[in-house]
Amino acid sequence: METLYHQTNKQIHEVQSQMGRLETTDRQSVHLLENELQARIEQIFTHLERLEILASKEPPSRRQNAKLRVDQLKYDVQHLQTALRNFQHRRYAREAQEREREELMSRSFTTNDADTSIPIDDTLQFNSSLQSAHRGMDDLLGSGSSILNGLRDQRGTLKGTHKKMLDVANMLGLSNTVMRLIEKRATQDKFIMITGMLITCVIMFLVVKYLS
Repeated sequence: METLYHQTNKQIHEVQSQMGRLETTDRQSVHLLENELQARIEQIFTHLERLEILASKEPPSRRQNAKLRVDQLKYDVQHLQTALRNFQHRRYAREAQEREREELMSRSFTTNDADTSIPIDDTLQFNSSLQSAHRGMDDLLGSGSSILNGLRDQRGTLKGTHKKMLDVANMLGLSNTVMRLIEKRATQDKFIMITGMLITCVIMFLVVKYLS
């Protein structure tokens, strides 16, 4: 179990390092990096399933601690999965906006004597733009719902991990200082989660306002 645990922990740190490259990768290659990161995350989840089985087979004196370590890895990789999805949703929204701007800029005009007219019925053009805006808002709301569901799942995992950490701490008779450090870490993670939810809601509001 120790070998697989350290291997999985190393993979998580490698994915964390590669996540920083997403913002600097060019548009032609970013989807390749996303696919690579998603494949590595899925591999980590497979390792975690194996680790959960191995942890359940540990001696009773070490079983609880082994499960706690696996839960911490699971929390870390879920955080990475959510971060990757958030980046993808932002990229999709940004590319949709760019496509709409390019379509508006590339629409041709025909010249007839001194008059310039748009070769498309105004009503059809308005309806088409309205439908595009509605589709964009529906996609954005669906993406936001997926992100919030992921954050709620992480919150549940965090609560379970926190409770297990307190149970293990009580069982092992850890000092009050260690207990406070554990609770401080849980509070910090909760603050990060709430901040991420607020930022996501603000982005959704701004994009919906822009599209409408």
